[in-house]
Amino acid sequence: MSDFSEQQKQLKIQKGIRQAEDFLVTWIQDALDNKKSYGDLEESQFRNLVRVSDTTESTEVIKNFLRYQVGRDKKWGRGKESLAEKIIDDINTKIKERAKKIANEAKTEDFNSILLELTRRYLGYGARYLKYKREGEVNT
Repeated sequence: MSDFSEQQKQLKIQKGIRQAEDFLVTWIQDALDNKKSYGDLEESQFRNLVRVSDTTESTEVIKNFLRYQVGRDKKWGRGKESLAEKIIDDINTKIKERAKKIANEAKTEDFNSILLELTRRYLGYGARYLKYKREGEVNT
């Protein structure tokens, strides 16, 4: 495959990821707005999740870390209605579907790296929004 066609694929992937950002922000905000789904979740705990996502090439590792956190304490919620399960569900459904769409439009087999990048952004936006929920929203 020529370098030019590979560059075009990468440009299409990056464009698709940028176009998905509004969805990603909305999805994680919806999850975090449901305060009943989690306890007194601290920013540092959410940032640990973001750090895990930045150090792996696997969304399964991210989901495993979330389940581990649920087992450790109630800050991530419990059961099927927990924030952790909502995030896992979003990764398995909404984010995965968006990644498939981007991969198909770019005509690439690089689905997993697209899924991982979307997941990382989703979680990063979540860390920012949680900061707002814990600090900014209270003070407005």
